[in-house]
Amino acid sequence: MKKAIFYIFSLFTMSLAAQEVYQPLTSSVYEFIDEMATIGKIELNSAVKPYSRKLIAIKLSEINSIEDKLNKRQQEELDFYLKDFNKELIKIKGKFDKRLDAYYYGDSLFQVTLNFIGGARVYYNKNSYPKNWGGIDQPFKIIGADAWHRWSGAHIFGSVGEHFSFDVSLRDNGISQDLFSRQLLVNYPGGNYKINQGVSDQRSDFSEAYGSIVYSWNWGAISLRKDNFTWGNNYNGANIFSGRQPSFAYLNFKMSPVKWFDFNYFHGSLVSQEVDSAATYWVNGQRRRMFYDKYVAANLFTFKPIKSTYLSVGNSIIYSDVGINPGYLIPFMFYKSVDHTYNGTGANDIGQNSQMFMDISTRLLPYTHLYYAMFLDELNIGNIFNNDQHTNLYSIKAGFNVSNLIRNTSFGFEYTRTNPWTYQHQIARTTYASNYYNMGHYLRDNSEEIHFALSYKPIRCLRIGATYTNAVKGSEVDYQIINGIGNVLGLKFLEEVTWSNEVYSLKVTYEVINDGTIYLELIKSNSTGLTQKYSPDIFTGNVTTFVAGANFGF
Repeated sequence: MKKAIFYIFSLFTMSLAAQEVYQPLTSSVYEFIDEMATIGKIELNSAVKPYSRKLIAIKLSEINSIEDKLNKRQQEELDFYLKDFNKELIKIKGKFDKRLDAYYYGDSLFQVTLNFIGGARVYYNKNSYPKNWGGIDQPFKIIGADAWHRWSGAHIFGSVGEHFSFDVSLRDNGISQDLFSRQLLVNYPGGNYKINQGVSDQRSDFSEAYGSIVYSWNWGAISLRKDNFTWGNNYNGANIFSGRQPSFAYLNFKMSPVKWFDFNYFHGSLVSQEVDSAATYWVNGQRRRMFYDKYVAANLFTFKPIKSTYLSVGNSIIYSDVGINPGYLIPFMFYKSVDHTYNGTGANDIGQNSQMFMDISTRLLPYTHLYYAMFLDELNIGNIFNNDQHTNLYSIKAGFNVSNLIRNTSFGFEYTRTNPWTYQHQIARTTYASNYYNMGHYLRDNSEEIHFALSYKPIRCLRIGATYTNAVKGSEVDYQIINGIGNVLGLKFLEEVTWSNEVYSLKVTYEVINDGTIYLELIKSNSTGLTQKYSPDIFTGNVTTFVAGANFGF
């Protein structure tokens, strides 16, 4: 068995390589790369993120070859990002104008970068302080902040030779009150919170560790990673894999053997948080809870039929109770069919939880990015046009972004609809979730969102952005089994609206140095309905909120 694994691994690695450290999703370089693709300077498959630093460096190099076709602000931003990503192109220390790093070393064999992470964000509005602060650290209370979030840590990444890359980061988070836990309908990554003793409602802190080890070659890479990622084109939250859940570890395989085809696959270990009572035990008066295992496998085939147009199709499966199944380790499989082989086929038998998805992205129109993403949880062809039989469980996202039609300005629109019961499953251990965080769209099922965005960048890395978002949530009904059949009939889309949130925002962001950012934001929001369930306390009701923040690193 070991010889077979070694042989298969060798087949994947018989070529020259490129470094594949992955750039965090919060980096501003993503917006710049997207702008360059939308105005036709580069070709870009934007369905899967994060991008590798090597890919970003190659795209920046392509842009640099046509620098004379950029305006002054774009040229300055290109030079700004090359201070960082020339590490992948030139490598040797002292041979290029480099950004500020806490530590950097580079020669023809070995490169390593170390940077510290630190930042804070404070919120001010009319809502009062939490009644019980729980005795946690309160550095912002003295300046009158209603709510705050602070973080600190470090990030190190590098490569050895032409094939091996690595990175690791740790961020410790502290918050004054619950701002983005799993129940809240917020478009922000959550965490596995530590709950303060004696405080029922307030979260105190959580830590998040990211890391990867990568072996790459000229047409592909295989890696073991723990990070946040997204699948599906979007500008305000993906509806296939959103990255909303805490990061989990996964085995990743990707390849681009020809210019017109990309492939992505991963197999990950999720956190069910469903307690296995038989395996749970006590030690010295303390309980060690054991959770049932939970896994995910997914693939995405991306084709480029014509210039600047990408069509992606794929499928995934969430499975439990059977250990790691080798059938789901095969990257190119249709996993629902594999499930049919391993599980019962009787009328009352329940298999694992499978999904399909599609993403279409085109930048053929000048200055315009058009995109459509569909997550398909369950499809009943016989009732596809029957409005009274809501057995089709899906989420759709469609939108456009127009860049530089007016110089240094972009605007966009995005619509998202998710039918009732989408992302749910009748077995708790196989829901589309990790740590109880839904892995799909942040509004979850039975929801709708309209999002408008406008931004202006007058000078390098100074962004003035305005957005309008109208989010609506309907009743959430647990997936039930009636007479052996999933109860997905009868509940109509948004038949009863239980929560809504209308938000206007104006935000000014300036990246002073690479990864060093300051920002101010004014938010006018009006949340109604089940606000205690779905809205952070600080954003409950009709409020105007001032936000100020600064950070270095990711």
